[in-house]
Amino acid sequence: MRRKQRNEELRRREARAARVKRKIAHSDRPQLTVFRTAKHIYAQIVDGATGRTITAASTRTKGLMGDAASTGNIEAAKRVGKAIADAAREKQIGSVVFNRNGFLYHGRVKALAEAAREAGLQF
Repeated sequence: MRRKQRNEELRRREARAARVKRKIAHSDRPQLTVFRTAKHIYAQIVDGATGRTITAASTRTKGLMGDAASTGNIEAAKRVGKAIADAAREKQIGSVVFNRNGFLYHGRVKALAEAAREAGLQF
């Protein structure tokens, strides 16, 4: 029963992700895409025209987490949001489209987005 429930949850997230992707696919700005697991959170800025990753940051990036106790919490997501905004600024990217990748906009996804906005990334 648990496997069936897990498959249903995954199917619903993939449907949300496809819906979000359809809405932002025709934008001329790069996409800030977020992916999260129970232990980590990943963010990357992707060029929409070519599909290539411009820059990325995650809780697994060396030196980013420092002495943090956990990588699966809101504080870790805030660090990743600030890091991705700083990396975007280095690449002269000021404005992006936010792709939450089917994840609900709350908790760690929201913390990452707000930290990126505070660090100067516009979306």
